[in-house]
Parts: sequence; C-alpha cells; structure tokens
Amino acid sequence: MEIASAEAVAENVAAACSLDNYLAQPDHTMDARIAAARATLGTDVVLLGHHYQRDEVIRFADFTGDSYKLSKVASETDAKYMLFCGVHFMAETADVLGRPWQQVILPDLNAGCSMADMAEIGQVEDCWDSLERAGLTADGGLIPLTYMNSAAAIKGFCGRRGGLVCTSSNARAAFEWAFARGRKILFLPDQHLGRNTAFAMGIPLSEMVVWDPYQINGGLSVDRLRAAKVILWKGHCSVHQRFLPEHVDRVRREHRNMQVIVHPECRWEVCQKADAIGSTERIIEVIEKAPAGSSFAVGTEIHLVNRLAKRFAPLGKQVMTLDDSGCLCTTMYRISPQHLAWALENLVEGRVVNRIKVEDDVKQWARVALDRMLEIKA
Repeated sequence: MEIASAEAVAENVAAACSLDNYLAQPDHTMDARIAAARATLGTDVVLLGHHYQRDEVIRFADFTGDSYKLSKVASETDAKYMLFCGVHFMAETADVLGRPWQQVILPDLNAGCSMADMAEIGQVEDCWDSLERAGLTADGGLIPLTYMNSAAAIKGFCGRRGGLVCTSSNARAAFEWAFARGRKILFLPDQHLGRNTAFAMGIPLSEMVVWDPYQINGGLSVDRLRAAKVILWKGHCSVHQRFLPEHVDRVRREHRNMQVIVHPECRWEVCQKADAIGSTERIIEVIEKAPAGSSFAVGTEIHLVNRLAKRFAPLGKQVMTLDDSGCLCTTMYRISPQHLAWALENLVEGRVVNRIKVEDDVKQWARVALDRMLEIKA
C-alpha cells in the first residue's frame, strides 16, 4: 500500500478543514466559484448529477441520469476525475467501471444510501453460510442477485458466487437469467423491487420469504427456506417506502383522469394499484411520450418530480407527487453547492479530496457481476 508523505497528509487535512469556510457561505455565492473552477479544470473533470440531486447542484452537471448510466458514461470520457453528485454506492460503481487512471470524488462522504446500508457484507456472508448449511447453495441451486443500489462489496459477493447486478429496468431479465441457472434466488438489498419483479413473473407471494439479518436464521425455518423460490433481503428505500396505497386511492378520488406511475422500489400494495411501474428513466420516458393534456401522479423522489413538473408544464402536461408531503432523499441532499465548490477548488490546487477507491479484489468481482448484467436483455 502506498503511504502518503507527512506533507501530503497535512495538506489534505488542511483542505478538509477548510470545508467549514465553504459551508458558512450561502448557496448562491458558490455559483461563480464553481464556474471558474470548472473552466480551469476543463475536460480533466466530468461532473455527474443523479436524478434525485437538488437543483442547485444538478444544474452544473455534464450528465444527468441514474447511477449505472452515469458511471458508464463517465468511464467512456477522457476525464481524469469523475465528480459524482450522488451517494456512496454510486461513486463506488463509477470506480469499478472507470479506467485505471480515472479517480472518483464524492463531494460529501456523508452522502450514503439507507437501502445500501441495510445489507452489510458481514451480514450477507452470514446469511449465505446459513443457506449453505441448509443445503440450498449446492450445485449452484441458489443464485445471488443484487440491485445496483448496493455497496461494491455486495456486488463483489454476487460476482464471486455466480450472480450478477441488476437495475430496476432489467430486474426481470436478471431474474430470468438466474432461474435459467438455479432453482432459487437470493435478492439483495431491496425487498420491494425483488417482490414486485417476482410477482410480475407469476411467482406467488407465498413462494417468497424475507430474510431479516437481525434474527437467527433470518427469522425463517429451514422448511420455509426450502419451499421458497425467492429469498428477499429485508431492505428498502426510505423514500419509496413512504408511498402508501391510500395515496393512490386519494388520487383516484380527487383526480379521476390522472395516471399513477410509481418506481418499483415502492411497496407491492402501491405497485398493484398503480397504472404503470418504471425506473426513473422509464418514468421520464412515459411522461415525455404522453400527449398534451396528460396528467401524472408520480411515486418517486420529490426533486425529480418537481423538475418534471416544471419541464412539462409548458407542454400542457401536469405532473405532481403521489404523496403531498413530498419524499426527499435526505442523504442525496447532503451534497450542496458548497461541497461541490470545495471539491473543485481543491482539484484546481492539485488536491484530490474524498476520493472513493474500491479495493482491487472487490473491484474485480464487482466488475464480473456488472459484466454479467450486460449479457442479459432488459
């Protein structure tokens, strides 16, 4: 392992401490500084903005989209630095897909993902050991799949054990791929995406179980595990789980001609009541293609919903949130113009702060899991 010099350590500590000076300033005072730093850095840096990012930050992005799209696009550029305005697992994926000379920066290391954090690698390995003792992993009978919204270590775990990564767009294709190779699926970490995907394929709820990592043997009997076709990890998106069936019912009562479209990370009961289910990219596509006069209640993160409402209002389309209280991704919201300016101005000074670097062994197997995903058709 390369050891940094005392001078380099001191320099990075000083840079990190100076973040407080940025955070004390109003958002709008960062605009000119961000623009100036970007002009100085030129094509050495590419700025990635996830759909759920706040407007004050995403407007500076070179590319916007979901996590996999952004990581893939950035890896195909010649940029030396990928500055990811998203959350930790997204930056890890960018590092896995990036070329050896590219470095990934997360402007705020506190920008995590509650869903990804619900599947810790030690817990997953303990789960696998239990399933192995129950005889469920023999002869490749159990295939582990993980959603893109997971830590690199979980992606690597799946890659090492013959599984792959999926997005919300190709989850069904991933399930079909897995069932062509094994009898059962362990799906991590979002139980709702797993349940909605399996049910849409005709698998009844009675053949799905939820593994709770905080209970002995996941809270399940061996017989129950053996009877299940899909073992769902007890994880969820804190934003999408807030949408409830009664929210759909209210829209039906108050807006009779309004279509309800929700993200597949929403509860099964919500998805069953919706008119359509789709990833963020799919939601955008549906609204784009709808005729003027169409109206939508959308079950996903509020920043994206508000952005869509503004974008499509001039085209005669109404877009509103499914839940009036609004559902904010609080961890994504941590990244501010101040964090962005701080990271960029440190780059101008030759300092890389908040670099996200995945360990080589984990990166190798995570890349295997991601490459397998490319074998399937969405």
